[in-house]
Amino acid sequence: MRRALSLFVSLAVVGGVSAAVPGIATAQGRAVIPASHPRWATPQTKVTDTAPSSKLSFRVYLAMRDQAGAESAAQAVSDPASKTYRQYLTPDQVRDRFAATDDTVTSVRNWLSGSGFAIGDMPSNKAYVEATGTADQVEKAFGIALAGYKVDGRILRAADKELSVPAGLASSVLGVVGVDQATQLLTPDHTQGTPADVPPPAGFRNAPPCSSYYGEKVDTTDPAYAGKNLPYAPCGYTPAQLRSAYGIDQTGANGSGTTVAIVDAFASPTLYADAAEYAKRNDPGNPLRQSQFSEKVFPANPAQEPADQCDAAGWYGEQTLDVEAVHAMAPGAGILYVGSSDCQDASLDEALNWIVAGHKADIISNSYGDAGEDIPASEVRTWNQIEVQAAMEGIGVYFSSGDNGDEAARLGTPSADFPATGTWVTAVGGTSLAVGQDGKKIFETGWETGKSTLSGGTYTPAAPGAYTSGSGGGTSTIFDQPFYQRGVVPDQLSTQNQHGKAKGRVVPDISAVGDPNTGFLIGQTQTFPDGVYYSQYRIGGTSLSSPVLAGIVAVSDSLAHFHHGFINPMAYASYRSAAITDVSHVDGAVERVDYANSVDDSKGLVVSARTFDYPNLTIHTTGGYDNVTGLGSPNGLPFLIAP
Repeated sequence: MRRALSLFVSLAVVGGVSAAVPGIATAQGRAVIPASHPRWATPQTKVTDTAPSSKLSFRVYLAMRDQAGAESAAQAVSDPASKTYRQYLTPDQVRDRFAATDDTVTSVRNWLSGSGFAIGDMPSNKAYVEATGTADQVEKAFGIALAGYKVDGRILRAADKELSVPAGLASSVLGVVGVDQATQLLTPDHTQGTPADVPPPAGFRNAPPCSSYYGEKVDTTDPAYAGKNLPYAPCGYTPAQLRSAYGIDQTGANGSGTTVAIVDAFASPTLYADAAEYAKRNDPGNPLRQSQFSEKVFPANPAQEPADQCDAAGWYGEQTLDVEAVHAMAPGAGILYVGSSDCQDASLDEALNWIVAGHKADIISNSYGDAGEDIPASEVRTWNQIEVQAAMEGIGVYFSSGDNGDEAARLGTPSADFPATGTWVTAVGGTSLAVGQDGKKIFETGWETGKSTLSGGTYTPAAPGAYTSGSGGGTSTIFDQPFYQRGVVPDQLSTQNQHGKAKGRVVPDISAVGDPNTGFLIGQTQTFPDGVYYSQYRIGGTSLSSPVLAGIVAVSDSLAHFHHGFINPMAYASYRSAAITDVSHVDGAVERVDYANSVDDSKGLVVSARTFDYPNLTIHTTGGYDNVTGLGSPNGLPFLIAP
């Protein structure tokens, strides 16, 4: 069971953001990289030593020359109150003003090559030096011992203590990614272990009856639930229904002129074909043209563990959802899919940095995260540095807030999820959305689901059921309260998990549809008992919320004829305005029918009631800002034309 790192508070957080931390001097002319050792790697969790000849690749991230200056620049171009609002920097300007010097790069490269490592390519923003070598070389270079540790039901590689580097490099090294496998914890919740060279994932279908819009069909044959006959869950909202519900169809804008990047691991071989087929079937007036879609898939790393430990197919549904949701909301936007192909170290940081370093997109949607905030602080600092550069360049970075509510059931204590907790990202929460026959929103409430299964004429457990999943939220233990949340987020939320008078970053920032029981229809090539072919099903999660919001902002970009960049300062400045709908609690539930075997009725059906906004968590949907839905949800035209 994993816990957030209390050590982060003192070592990783300065002035509200993760900052470069000087190395701590040791004997023999070396310096420790603070908080570079995963807290889950303990003698009690160790299960195996790492073979000295094992190959691995890693990235040594280099500290910016002026971290405080970079953060000031990011705030200045993002804050509506600033004189330089939206006067974004180019990648060249960021590199010239803030990137590591050539001397620093040379020093780190020389140390690594002198330690026997093969040096890889350097990104254009000089964010890191990549190296490949054996475990034995890594142990000697960083003064540690590598082993396999059991965490979250898996065995992941990690060092036995903090990494160290030569004292002369201490101020230059921000963190190291890839020596441990902590980033494997950044996964979509539905990921399952499958080999890299795999068939499409196992098939899934929604069982009837279901409704084409909210409330179309009501279950009058089964017993009432909590005294009410429930409407059947929607079969899955279509692009036109979501565009209507969020007011996009009133604008005439479609996201043209904006590129939305999607970051995931690996790449489904049928990704574009599935998305194009989906648009053809469900949104024929808005085909996904080949010219709108492009891919950058990082090659598989030859220094990885055996391919049968990869999670490739488990990411396919995530990728398909992300692409189809962005196109549904912004059918004129360009879509850039960027996939990491590493088996053991997903290298999602590398994919994110590649987009930012070359300003390859205006918006980046990320539908993955950790259960909590237990990524080593030195690695958190590397993510933060990439996100600061994105803000300076006017790139909006969106992260799903998580699908496990307050995480208390999984971790034992409430926790928000990283990377959504980052200061310079927009954390997107999930809602339960009712769309009526006319395409208008009937209601929207916080997504936290309770489930009661019908058996023998009785629903068990009784209403509100047992908690299953919901929008992630809570107060960070590693990031201070950012400037844009001051005066908006209630102290009773920002002071949770803090010491003394400190206030923390609270997530989410804003929300959109996420409840899979009021979810989105997607199409994907899957493996069924009778073959491999394209089929459609309803899906949800904040993995839906993030690309939906990214698409909405892309439409806002095309309507306003400028890119909104990092939207948090603008969104919080719009608090209680017409731009954002305050999401409040709604009592209600839907009846859901599922195939017991996921594909047909040969094994029978499972009937359950799924309640909205389950109450028995430590996070709650309330009036005003709350830690389930944040500020609320986008309110059509007023949001789309917000300054």
